[in-house]
Amino acid sequence: MENFDKTTMARIHSIESLGTVDGPGLRFVVFMQGCHLRCKYCHNRDTWNTHTGTVITLDELLNKILNYTNYFKASSGGVTISGGEPLLQMDFLISLFKKLKELSIHTAIDTSGMFDLTKKLKELISLTDLFLLDIKHIDPKKCEELVGFSNEKELAFAHYLNEIKKPIWLRQVIIPGITDNEEDLLKLKDFIKSLPCIEKVELLKYHDMGKFKWENLGFKYELDNIPNATDVDIERAKLILNI
Repeated sequence: MENFDKTTMARIHSIESLGTVDGPGLRFVVFMQGCHLRCKYCHNRDTWNTHTGTVITLDELLNKILNYTNYFKASSGGVTISGGEPLLQMDFLISLFKKLKELSIHTAIDTSGMFDLTKKLKELISLTDLFLLDIKHIDPKKCEELVGFSNEKELAFAHYLNEIKKPIWLRQVIIPGITDNEEDLLKLKDFIKSLPCIEKVELLKYHDMGKFKWENLGFKYELDNIPNATDVDIERAKLILNI
């Protein structure tokens, strides 16, 4: 698109006006378009392309958000930016979050954190009240096999958030035979203990409900033979992690 101003325009995938699982209280959740990771278990394969999605302006999005201000105030909620990978559109998020801070609206970002800690990213971090940090895999080699990148940047991201005392809700998808190895979970336990800023740990059950999206786009779903995680899998992981 011509004249695409990254500070006032963004590509989004979808919006959930009253979300309840992506941060405290009722949340206005914006799913951004585009992702640089290649998670084999991704249930939103259609969010990867950085050139598709719906183009929205800063003013348009703010007007949509403001329609729900009363719900935020009553529930101690706010706005969560998810994806895709929202940090691919940092310029827009900085502009948006500056406006939301002026309105005293709580801000959260759901991210992999797999980015260099640039000046621009640190500015965005300063405007963000909470990070929902998705730890893809605690083992660097297994992480690269699973999502296409090692985990050094996301772990450094977590350590930086802890250094500046920025709250984290840590998330880990439990994938049978891939992320639930006891040795790996014990490493994750040590990592969690090393970061006092982690307020909450959420274990998410792997499921293959997004497989049809891969197939509709003409791609092979790579975890075709992996069973969905069960409540038993989650409880076992919680026991190991002592959470």
